[in-house]
Amino acid sequence: MNTVDLITSPARASEALDAQAARHRAPAAGKRSWLSLLGWIALLAVLGGAWHSADMRPLDLLSDSGNMGQFAKDFFPPDFTEWRSYLHEMIVTLSVAVWGTALSLVCAVPCGLMSAHNMAPMWIVQPMRRMMDACRAINEMVFAMLFIVAVGLGPFAGVLALWVHTTGVLAKLFAEAVEAIDPRPAEGVRATGATSLDEIIYGVLPQVLPLWISYALYRFESNVRSAMVVGMVGAGGIGVVLYEAIRSFNYAQTAAVMIMVIVVVTVIDLASAWLRERVT
Repeated sequence: MNTVDLITSPARASEALDAQAARHRAPAAGKRSWLSLLGWIALLAVLGGAWHSADMRPLDLLSDSGNMGQFAKDFFPPDFTEWRSYLHEMIVTLSVAVWGTALSLVCAVPCGLMSAHNMAPMWIVQPMRRMMDACRAINEMVFAMLFIVAVGLGPFAGVLALWVHTTGVLAKLFAEAVEAIDPRPAEGVRATGATSLDEIIYGVLPQVLPLWISYALYRFESNVRSAMVVGMVGAGGIGVVLYEAIRSFNYAQTAAVMIMVIVVVTVIDLASAWLRERVT
């Protein structure tokens, strides 16, 4: 088709452009399909390697089904004869979660601000982020074992473990929320000659506070469960009772403790979800 035909016939010109665009799209589509295929192959290879490394043996569940059935029967009926003791230890676990979360909030706010690229210079942001990465990378149970050596057995070690780990988690979440704000309110406050603190209070916090509260409530939910786990290594609370029941093969008592934990965690999750909806 010559140039004159294209000029005199808009329909033909449109068809020619569509054909040219299709020729350009075809190689790109082929490349994407190959990349997608390679991605699936890589995923299957990772799953296959992980299957071997994780020693996956699903058939053992079927071959030992009789033993599994007897094991399950040992949990019933649950033994609630020591429910007052369980309740006391559950309160200790909740106290560990409350203080671990509260202390982490005190530290996570400044650490999160200093980890945000739009709030601090790079020479502050990078070291602070690496420090928070270290706090976040190590599990609460590891911190609990370290603090047990430092301060002894008991709930205080659990509080310290949750404090350090949760500070790293919340600081990252807080920093990401700050980096996503609309810069115009903060710039307006800065234009009035206000201090950096005023800029944060009036230009940043009003935008991020609802999200920060939501993150804090979610981490409190998580810390209630984590407080139970760190208790199993000697950091106090219901985790100690659960560990002793399992170790002594008292599965009826184990079932009672687990039921109490499930009820308490469910109530906290529902209350936290309700509060998050009201805040956000």
